[in-house]
Amino acid sequence: MKLWEALYFAGFYGLAESDLDKVFRLPTTTFIGGNESSLPLREIIRRLEMAYCQHIGVEFMFINDVEQCQWIRQKFETPGIMQFSLEEKRTLLARMIRSTRFEEFLQRKWSSEKRFGLEGCESLIPALKTIIDKSSQSGVESVIMGMPHRGRLNVLANVIRKELEQIFCQFDSKLEAADEGSGDVKYHLGMYHKRMNRVSDRLITLSLMANPSHLEAVDPVVQGKTKAEQFYCGDTEGKRVMSILLHGDAAFAGQGIVYETFHLSDLPSYTTHGTIHVVVNNQIGFTTDPRMARSSPYPTDVARVVNAPIFHVNADDPEAVMYVCNVAAEWRNTFHKDVVVDLVCYRRNGHNEMDEPMFTQPLMYKQIKKQKCVLQKFAEKVIAEGVITMQEYEEEVARYDKICEEAYARSKDEKILHIKHWLDSPWP
Repeated sequence: MKLWEALYFAGFYGLAESDLDKVFRLPTTTFIGGNESSLPLREIIRRLEMAYCQHIGVEFMFINDVEQCQWIRQKFETPGIMQFSLEEKRTLLARMIRSTRFEEFLQRKWSSEKRFGLEGCESLIPALKTIIDKSSQSGVESVIMGMPHRGRLNVLANVIRKELEQIFCQFDSKLEAADEGSGDVKYHLGMYHKRMNRVSDRLITLSLMANPSHLEAVDPVVQGKTKAEQFYCGDTEGKRVMSILLHGDAAFAGQGIVYETFHLSDLPSYTTHGTIHVVVNNQIGFTTDPRMARSSPYPTDVARVVNAPIFHVNADDPEAVMYVCNVAAEWRNTFHKDVVVDLVCYRRNGHNEMDEPMFTQPLMYKQIKKQKCVLQKFAEKVIAEGVITMQEYEEEVARYDKICEEAYARSKDEKILHIKHWLDSPWP
C-alpha cells in the first residue's frame, strides 16, 4: 500500500495529511513498535509497509485463532527481525551457487535433452534446505518429500545429495536397465538417503517419493508414507517424521487431489501433524496464463480452506525466501498445522528445454530475457556488503563446476542402470 492509498483509507477514519506527524498510541495487537508504545502516523505507515509491502506478502487474517495470528504478526512486524549473520549469508550463497551451476552444467552437457530445469526459481534449493535444517534442529529425524518434475534433478542432487554420476548416467541413452522401467524415468523415480545434517549435527533421513502418475498424484501417497512412518516409530505428534510437498502453481489450483489431500490434514486418523507446502509459482501453467487458468487471485487460495497461513515471497530475494522458510518450519513445529510457501518466480525456458515459449507468451518472455539471474543479483548484493570477495565467489563457483565435471567423467563408466538406486524406501 502506497502512502496516498493509506491516506485515502485514512479518510474512512477521519484522518488527513495533516495528521501524518501526529503521535498515536499503538494497540497491544501489533509488534511494529518494538520497545515503543506510540509512534507518529508517518512512521506507523512506513513500518507497516516495511513488514507487509516488500518482498514478502503474508496471508493469515482469515485464521480464526488469536494466538496463531499473533505468532505470525510477531514474526513479520517486529522491527529488524529479518537479520542474518555473515555465516548464514555465506551458506545461502553457496547453496545458490550449487543450485544455479547444476542447471547450467546440464544445459552445457545435454543441450538437446528435456530436463525440466529450475532456471528462474533457483532459490527453491536453499528454501528446502532451510526447512530441513530448521526441522532437524527441532528434532525431526525423517523428511518425506513429493514433487512434480520441475527441478527434480536439482533437488535430488543438492537437497537429497544423490551421487551426481548416478544422475548424469541417466542421460546416457545407451544404458541398459538391469531391471524394468521405461520412458523419462528420471523425472518419476524416487530416492532415499540418510546423512548428517551439518546445521543441527543430527542424523536425518530424506526420501523423495517416486511419482505414481500425473502431477499432484503423489500428494496423498506422501501423506500415507508419512503416516505409516509416524505410526511405526510411535510418533503420535509428528515431532520426528514430517512431509514436504512441492507443487506447481497451475496444478496446485487446478488438480482436485490437492484439495482432497488438504481435507485429510486434520482428520484424527489421517493427520500427519502439519505438512509444509512449497509452491514453485512460475506464473504460467504449460502455456496457460493464470487469468485463463483459475478464478481466484492466487494459486494458493485452495489452502485457505484449512486455515493454513500462506507466505508469498519474491524468489529473486533469497534472504526473504530463507526467512519465510524458517518461519514456515517453526510454524509446523509449533502448531503442527499445514503451511504454504508461495515462491513467486518465473520459468526462464519453455515448459521443457525443447519448447520455444515466445510463441505463446511473447511479452512475458521478452521481460524474462531481460531478467538478471537470481544468483548474479544475490552475489552482487553480498559482495557489495563485504560478506565475501569477488575472488572467493569465483573460487566457490569453480569448485562446484569441478565437482560436476569429475562426476561426469565417472558417469561414463556406469554400464548398467540399477533401479535399486532409485527406491524411496530402504527395502532389504
